[in-house]
Amino acid sequence: MIFVQSSILCFGQGLDYSVTFDHVALSVKDVDQSAQFYTETLNLKEITNRTQINGIRWFSLGEGKELHLISILKDDITINKAVHFAITVSDFDLFVKKLNSMKINYSDWPGTSKKVNIRADGIKQVFFQDPNGYWIEVNSVGQKTN
Repeated sequence: MIFVQSSILCFGQGLDYSVTFDHVALSVKDVDQSAQFYTETLNLKEITNRTQINGIRWFSLGEGKELHLISILKDDITINKAVHFAITVSDFDLFVKKLNSMKINYSDWPGTSKKVNIRADGIKQVFFQDPNGYWIEVNSVGQKTN
């Protein structure tokens, strides 16, 4: 006798739910070095790590969103520029000046060093890497374009 459970056949039918972004987690080699980078470069504020596991630190991205830095896994990571997260700053030009003063290399999307990318819609972008090689985009979304 073959038994087929009917709930499998109708799984997902009639379900209505929404999703919202909660956090991004990055695997890092040195959690303290990475924490210092995100604090100093992006002015992120550290928040309580509710896992209470050593080697993990949490930061606020604003509006209830978080960045989790995790140094307890030792797997290799493959990174390229398409794998990035984007942050909008209130004053893009001021932020670029900060990157220059901190001697942090940034580029446009094609990779030209010290060049700001300007999208077709006028949004300015720069791309740079954290100490573990993760790509970060900082953009001017919400600001008036020149």
